[in-house]
Amino acid sequence: MSANPSEMGGGRREGSFEREPARRVFAAELRECRYQFKDGTDEKSPTFVLLPTGERSNRIFIVGTLTEKTRQGEQNVFYRGRVIDPTGTFFVMAGSYQPEAMQQLAKIEAPAFVAVIGKPNLYQKPDGSYLVSVRVESITVVDKDTRDLWTLDAAERTLDRLDALREGTSPDIVKAKEQYPIVDPVVYRKMVYDALAQIKM
Repeated sequence: MSANPSEMGGGRREGSFEREPARRVFAAELRECRYQFKDGTDEKSPTFVLLPTGERSNRIFIVGTLTEKTRQGEQNVFYRGRVIDPTGTFFVMAGSYQPEAMQQLAKIEAPAFVAVIGKPNLYQKPDGSYLVSVRVESITVVDKDTRDLWTLDAAERTLDRLDALREGTSPDIVKAKEQYPIVDPVVYRKMVYDALAQIKM
């Protein structure tokens, strides 16, 4: 697997810029995001979605099966794709602002296991419903073992967030409880265990 978020640094230091860490999150949790915010007033301040389990996310790291991709646009070409994990579907896209990622996605033939690092973006559709898509920064073909290891890792991170959500008092957790008052930790724990039941290590 070529993309290891832990090697990409995390957070920003005063007077310098570093990429935000890429969170492991299941599709079923990401699709429930309803709150997006900017951290700062600067034009280049990072934008985050707030996960229902109480952690901000500027970038995510996902592994799943690319089941389809489509090329769209004439002058401004971009690609859309669907990546399936054990809990649901991620909607990914790469366009001319991510030329390297777009070329990577264009070359991959579905179906294939892929590892994706990208930025989640929240859109509200005219009917009031929400859609979270992932703007691809990199996408790489991986094997089934990598997919299974990611599932284990995403499960562990999700359970850690649920533990923190139960008693945590950080500003992000407080905000998550305001924005997602009906989040049921039992539902998310069942999602994790159902995901783990689908892999064979």
